[in-house]
Amino acid sequence: MNSPLLPAGFTTSGTTCGIKDSGKPDLALFVSESAAAVAGVFATNRILGAPVIVSRERVPSETARAVIINSGNANACTGEQGLNDARQMTADVATGLDCDAADVLVCSTGIIGVTLPMDVITAGIPTAVDALETSTDAYKSAAAAMMTTDTFAKQISIDVQLSTGTIRIAGAAKGAAMIAPNMATMLAVVMTDATLSSAQCDEMLRYGVDRTFNCISVDGHMSTSDTVLLLANGASDTAPATDDDERKLRSAVQQVCEKLATDIIRDAEGAEHFVIVDVAGFDTCEAAFRIAKEISESALVKTAITGNDPNWGRITSAAGYAGIDFDTSFLSLKINDTEVFQAGTPVEYDESALSQQMSENREVRLLLELSGGPASGSESVRFWTSDLTQEYVRLNSEYTT
Repeated sequence: MNSPLLPAGFTTSGTTCGIKDSGKPDLALFVSESAAAVAGVFATNRILGAPVIVSRERVPSETARAVIINSGNANACTGEQGLNDARQMTADVATGLDCDAADVLVCSTGIIGVTLPMDVITAGIPTAVDALETSTDAYKSAAAAMMTTDTFAKQISIDVQLSTGTIRIAGAAKGAAMIAPNMATMLAVVMTDATLSSAQCDEMLRYGVDRTFNCISVDGHMSTSDTVLLLANGASDTAPATDDDERKLRSAVQQVCEKLATDIIRDAEGAEHFVIVDVAGFDTCEAAFRIAKEISESALVKTAITGNDPNWGRITSAAGYAGIDFDTSFLSLKINDTEVFQAGTPVEYDESALSQQMSENREVRLLLELSGGPASGSESVRFWTSDLTQEYVRLNSEYTT
């Protein structure tokens, strides 16, 4: 499905309350018209935003009703005041929806270390509630209101045919920088009208996040505010009845998460290349993950790609310091399907042609494979990352000034 349509029983809005000096939308609201099962995955940073602390206390649950998100201010490192403000946001939404404040979750994104302007937020929440709609435009507005340095709204909607009927899964996310695994720096709300328990939501969400949001990196910097939520309200009256239904739903949640996660990489601040890093032939997913992560976060690898330089030595050396005991003589590397390193030995290739290909295409693919020896096996991992440009440095050097 190309149109971003909401699942049954959900409404959204995206409004402006005045947090951002630019006057752009800064308040997003996602609402289930009935009680929804909910699960969440959150930042693992020791420094956490107040909304993460509040929302983490409220999931999993069977009675969630809403998610309120403000952009322009992360409400992180704001002490007890920040916690009070996050709870007040949920209470204000609950008043508008006539529900319990504990059934409202909250997210914030933006500048760290500044208290929220609660006067404008409190005044703006009734407007956000009044603007709730089921329309595509309202869904797009909600996705736009989550944005900070993003250049486009990130959302997706798909239908899934189960043995018992058709359900819909939709998601919206924000993120463009301060992106690192576990999790990336982003917020995402995933909604479905399938009938699920909070335990099922938790299992499906963690499965999807581990393979998507936890496999993206722009700069290796983990945020204070990362939150991914999955709400299931059962409005379709359709529940998974078989193991195959469960697998289809889990795969669909992963598909939604992957689209949102890769959109974050495509929108990486100042990026010129979207980079797919495949690491294959290892004995464990953990080994492949560690190597893919080191390659994806290497500043030298990323700047080489910015310069359209197929400098394969930077890629193999990044794999070498990942702490995995493998034999280089079984290691091979391809850049955009061009073999540059095979079984531990450099390969003759047209460097100029490969550089030109990298220059002419936004997408770069790296495939590192181990074919034998210690740590070899059949496990593989895919990471998504971006290059590192002068524009990224400029944008992030001027972020608070």
